[in-house]
Amino acid sequence: MKYTEDHEWLRVDGDVVVVGITEHASTQLGDVVFVELPEPETQVATGDEICVIESVKAASDIVAPVDGEIVEVNDALVDNPGLVNEDPMGEAWFFKMKVEDMSQLDALMDEDAYNDMID
Repeated sequence: MKYTEDHEWLRVDGDVVVVGITEHASTQLGDVVFVELPEPETQVATGDEICVIESVKAASDIVAPVDGEIVEVNDALVDNPGLVNEDPMGEAWFFKMKVEDMSQLDALMDEDAYNDMID
């Protein structure tokens, strides 16, 4: 897995990347009450705001960690946004994307580097 400074995780699954937020981020947000997901087939560039998460504490944006196309979204989060708090590193993934250039993942943190950042 790879991690961003914005507390997103990325897991390569074949020719797509699955993206969610880390357990640290879900804890910091508190109880998530709303999730707005992007439309499939949306082209995104690194840094584009593509999801909105609202919790009892704050609203946050999820940005595209790499360039690519959104190929699938996790509609379960729309019906059950609390899933982000229950299983942020598993069932609560936000979207899957086809990455234009997989070498972009090399610039992201591994788990050790991410843990050092949040300590």
